Amino acid sequence: MNSAMEQNLQVAKDAPIRAADVKWTRKYRPYLVLAPSLLLTIGVLYPFFMAIYYSLTNFSFKQPTYTFIGFENYVNMFSDPSFWHGTLVTTEYAILSTGFELLLGIGIAMLLNMQNWFSKVMRMVLVFPLMIAPVIATLIWQLMTNPSVGVIAHYLRIIGLGGFKWGASPHSALFSVVIIDVWVYTPFVILLVLAGLQSLPKSPFEAAELDGGSQWFTFKNLTLPLLMPFIMIALIFRLMLSTQEFEIIFALTNGGPGDTLMSLSLMSYNQGFLNMNFGSALTYMIFLWVIVYIVSQFLVNYWMKAQKKASGM
Repeated sequence: MNSAMEQNLQVAKDAPIRAADVKWTRKYRPYLVLAPSLLLTIGVLYPFFMAIYYSLTNFSFKQPTYTFIGFENYVNMFSDPSFWHGTLVTTEYAILSTGFELLLGIGIAMLLNMQNWFSKVMRMVLVFPLMIAPVIATLIWQLMTNPSVGVIAHYLRIIGLGGFKWGASPHSALFSVVIIDVWVYTPFVILLVLAGLQSLPKSPFEAAELDGGSQWFTFKNLTLPLLMPFIMIALIFRLMLSTQEFEIIFALTNGGPGDTLMSLSLMSYNQGFLNMNFGSALTYMIFLWVIVYIVSQFLVNYWMKAQKKASGM
């Protein structure tokens, strides 16, 4: 028997083994590919469900053991007047900061969509606030508004507004934290909307120009509807994050003056790390999660409708 025949016989013997290997691989490959995502899902969901469980207990670092108390923490939270004040502060902060960021972001993105050297330079400069941590951005604003050395305080004195108290006054505290949030996160909206503007099809705009449509007509009937999916993404992200905002309010006013800016995130922090009542602190976080989840689901559904409408489906 020559060597070629021996090789063919060996291949014939190994063929059933290879077929079994291929069958095993095809059968279990999807499970192997999905295994990391399954582990990631467990890693995300396990702490979440543990947080729900601890919110139904009197868990605290001040006592060695804890007991299951049902919905007592939730009843206490809903019956506390300061909780409703915190809900109002959180809602006002989220709506004001997100609203200003969308208006400014869309307007500035429209200007930066022009093809000239100035817009190219500004695109690079405007991302600087996004690179700064919110706490550091708050400290920068505190320095700029300092009555003694702050550059903003200096120019406010020139125009007769030297007594503006920023975060020290209950009347201007909300405005102060919102303006820092807008300064830090508006570039995110600008970049997102600008990417949407540059991906729009050119043919509808060329047809509108040939028909003599005004700039307002083009913006209202073409730009805005086609851009709506990108605006909705910016709205969803900013509304979700501003509802949970903690760093800027904590660094600037610590919830004050008094309890003026005591948002739900700060109330949860105080319950957990000052009062050491982690069971009660988690009730605020779970309530906040429910609100964010409901609002985000509503906005995601609206975003999907806007995307279908923009694509002509």
